[in-house]
Amino acid sequence: MSSITESSSSYNNLEKMSIRELLEGMHNEDKKVLPAVGKTIPQIEKLVTEIVPRVKKGGRLFYVGAGTSGRLGILDASEIPPTFGVGYDLVIGLIAGGDLAIRRAVESAEDDENLSWLELQKFNMNQLDTVVGIAASGRTPFVIGAVKNAREHGILTACITNNPDSALAQNVDIPIEAIVGPEFVTGSTRMKSGTAQKLILNMITTTLMIQMGRVKGNKMVNMQLTNKKLVERGTRMIMDELGYPEEQARRLLLLHGSVQKVLEEAGQRKH
Repeated sequence: MSSITESSSSYNNLEKMSIRELLEGMHNEDKKVLPAVGKTIPQIEKLVTEIVPRVKKGGRLFYVGAGTSGRLGILDASEIPPTFGVGYDLVIGLIAGGDLAIRRAVESAEDDENLSWLELQKFNMNQLDTVVGIAASGRTPFVIGAVKNAREHGILTACITNNPDSALAQNVDIPIEAIVGPEFVTGSTRMKSGTAQKLILNMITTTLMIQMGRVKGNKMVNMQLTNKKLVERGTRMIMDELGYPEEQARRLLLLHGSVQKVLEEAGQRKH
């Protein structure tokens, strides 16, 4: 198994480079991320196509990772409820070492292949669920254990990794391999690899939510009204869609709790 993510950077003597040279070098490396992600679209499409009918029947999407990969999974999962107005039990992120590991490294937590399945079992896993393992290297035991056990229980599995032909990819139904090349700082997968993972996670969940009817036109009509900015955004959506004056749009938004419900109410009155 090749480990591109651990390969030596093509830049030498970084400490001797100027700030401008460092920034331009990182930027040049970042330019390689989008083409790498683009090549994975057929696999992402395959995965989302499998997830949608499962979620419509009550299934959930689980992200499992360690370190940066785990944090990115939790980041994506935590943003879905406020953005699309779904429950926090639809997309769930798990990280080796638990919540403490979101802020600081938990030594050796990722080395236990059995621990991840024990964590997943707390959610009463079933065959409508999907487990996506995230690991730049593709060899993290915690992540491999999650998908291996899930697959043995008939649960759909996938992975997001940055090395080809990894142990992780060999243990899932749908491997997504974004090969971005060696990192600017050798082995620092929080850089290009992490960026690629974030883009792919965005694509998976945003496409899923659109397919689930949580977006109208191009707007987040089901977003939670958790602050003044979002209330103002929702008010403008209603003004644009229905032509209501601002005061009426805001009042209806706060009454019904979401743009979607205001639009549905207006549609029912028309009929």
